[in-house]
Amino acid sequence: MADKNFVRAMFNNIAPTYDKLNHILSLNIDKIWRKKAVRRICKNLRNSESQNLKSAHVLDVACGTADSSIALAKAGVPFVTGVDISEGMIKVGEEKIASLNHNNISLKVDDCENLSFNDNTFNSAFIAFGIRNFEDKKKGLNELRRVLKDNGHLLILELSVPQNKILLSLYKLYFLHILPFIGKKISGDSKAYTYLPLSVMNFPKPKEFMKMMEECGYKNVKQKALTFGLCRIYEGVV
Repeated sequence: MADKNFVRAMFNNIAPTYDKLNHILSLNIDKIWRKKAVRRICKNLRNSESQNLKSAHVLDVACGTADSSIALAKAGVPFVTGVDISEGMIKVGEEKIASLNHNNISLKVDDCENLSFNDNTFNSAFIAFGIRNFEDKKKGLNELRRVLKDNGHLLILELSVPQNKILLSLYKLYFLHILPFIGKKISGDSKAYTYLPLSVMNFPKPKEFMKMMEECGYKNVKQKALTFGLCRIYEGVV
């Protein structure tokens, strides 16, 4: 279980170099995964709302530096709200949004386990590479269910551990040794890029996490492995 204060301080510290490191360390595959997730969100919205998404409002949870918020806006979602516990990450995100002139995105510092929004506010919620950092994942899932409208859609994009033994060996070598070394060199933070790989390794297995979503009231829960299981999409509706 991640400590909330540690996570906030860690991301505040690495915020200035986060984007550069994230894309380097993932070899830019994270951009491909995010596009797939955003397409699924938009497809779901088109099936439940007007074809041009006129009324859709999507919550980008643990939005970090707003990559997902920007991707959603570019895909045609008219209203995007991004929230993150880290003031430093939000600041970087706001600078990116200002440079792109996207006036349909709003960001705010908020606790994803104690959201400041009213019940039944959003059509969809999206969490990209963030739920593993929640201190209490069940509490966070319940909060998201509260702020989603009836038939609201939750999509979670999260790093995963591959099942293939050969891939797993290579994965552990890169993730537990090479990644922390590069991360420390560029960011200067020795703890962050040791914590981040371990947070992936300790994340619940797919069946366990799907069961957790169901216990929190989500229906039609499913998951899809991406890139040999290096990443997974989890989905459910309320």
